[in-house]
Amino acid sequence: MIASSPAHRLWVHTVPALFVFLWATGFIGAKFGLPYAEPMTFLALRMGLAALLLLAFALVTRAPWPPSPIAALHVTVAGLLVHGGYLGGVFEAIRHGMPSGMVSLIVGMQPVLTSVAAILVLKERLSLRQWMGLALGLVGLALVLGNRVSFSDLTWQSGAMALFALVSISLGTVYQKRFFAGVDLRTGGVLQYLASGLCYAGLACAFETREVTWSPDFILALGWSVVALSLGAVALLYRLIRDGEASRVSSLLYLVPPVTALIAFACFDETLTWPAMGGMAVVALGVALVVI
Repeated sequence: MIASSPAHRLWVHTVPALFVFLWATGFIGAKFGLPYAEPMTFLALRMGLAALLLLAFALVTRAPWPPSPIAALHVTVAGLLVHGGYLGGVFEAIRHGMPSGMVSLIVGMQPVLTSVAAILVLKERLSLRQWMGLALGLVGLALVLGNRVSFSDLTWQSGAMALFALVSISLGTVYQKRFFAGVDLRTGGVLQYLASGLCYAGLACAFETREVTWSPDFILALGWSVVALSLGAVALLYRLIRDGEASRVSSLLYLVPPVTALIAFACFDETLTWPAMGGMAVVALGVALVVI
């Protein structure tokens, strides 16, 4: 059978690693893009371009559209949570002065919150070993981000935005699992990016100047955010959510900050401490207890 072929098994084992790597490169958008455009403006451009590219791909491949208006509505709501609430909350928290390490730590609680929501909504069940894995992952995450966490610049606005991002990605993951079944990822993605793009565009028109400096760094950041993140990483995330339990998939997000730290160490000479490296090992063990 094709489903059990070596190529298929290799793909199944590669998808989680590829997803974690691509998702971890999300800092490229903030590091290189935000100096040249305000957050909502940057995200509106990202969502709009992603919607156009995915629409072209869906039309060429003749992908089916959601079977009913209700299905389309559910897809749109999931997209507004994952792409709108999560990304918007993270970018706004950073804009209000919260250090990226603190944002990562708050949003890093997503696997635990998602697991609780999955138990309540999807009737998933986690073993004691998996709960231990989630707890270990959270401890490891704190070790990885410890030297980057600062309370000095914390404000109620930045805290509220980070918590909003946490709740949005957690609920969005469960909502996606509950209501995205039977909807094509290509056309569903078009609806999600279009709705999120319009939301960001409205916020940009209301609260930002919408000025963009089209520098090489900005173009690189925008292009990578559209292709690698919005089209690549998100498609892999949705495939993982569709094929597995929401709690198992969300635990992979524990691996994102350690991988981001490794990329920053290799590419930008950022400091990598011994506690951080120990935290990476703890995170890896925690995720293994959840997914294996």
